[in-house]
Amino acid sequence: MTTEESPAAEDIIICRDVHKWFGSFHALRGITTSVSAGEVVVVIGPSGSGKSTFIRTINRLEHHQRGQIIVDGFEMTDDVRNIDAIRREVGMVFQSFNLFPHLTVMRNITLAPTKVRHTPMADAEDAAMELLERVGIPEQADKYPGELSGGQQQRVAIARALAMQPKIMLFDEPTSALDPEMIKEVLEVMQELAASQMTIVAVTHELGFAREVSDRIVMFDEGQIVEDLPPDDFFNNPRHERVRHFLSQIL
Repeated sequence: MTTEESPAAEDIIICRDVHKWFGSFHALRGITTSVSAGEVVVVIGPSGSGKSTFIRTINRLEHHQRGQIIVDGFEMTDDVRNIDAIRREVGMVFQSFNLFPHLTVMRNITLAPTKVRHTPMADAEDAAMELLERVGIPEQADKYPGELSGGQQQRVAIARALAMQPKIMLFDEPTSALDPEMIKEVLEVMQELAASQMTIVAVTHELGFAREVSDRIVMFDEGQIVEDLPPDDFFNNPRHERVRHFLSQIL
């Protein structure tokens, strides 16, 4: 897609020639891609390839210095009104859980809806319980994060993001800090979200999840997109030698 083209009506994330530098290091080198509403896009690539930097530019956790990012009709600029509007519609789950340790699970989930959306506490608590049911841990509502396993904490983090009723969910390697036996329970929640037509962009090394759940797999290398294909084509008929080499190392 070029900057002269009009975005398709269903595109909820549009990136055009996005560049990002950290000092002299050119982390993103002209990223052009889009994500349709309801689409599940998995981003993979070697360490240092720019994939986490890319996903963090979508909600302005990282500033891009050149190019254009449009999310749900709002262009990502230095205008704080646009940034706030985008962040209200975009939930994010990180590698580390980032829960408030001094607050209960319930309060972690209800804090943003009551403070940002001004949801009445009773309504926020009802919604939080529904979300805890959805992620499979309603019995943990009154516990503190330190009393939970890593997998449970990550499911709380997902519930907290969903409490703001986002249109888009971003996942930045959500299972990489978990023990192997805890990964499955988090991936199951992500699979349920994908099945519900939630728009998802996920950076992950979980290739089984990518193969089963994604609509597209985008591979980054040295700050550029080197492949963008449906999962069957990505795994069985990649177009670029760099992708074939990467897959040979991890499959």
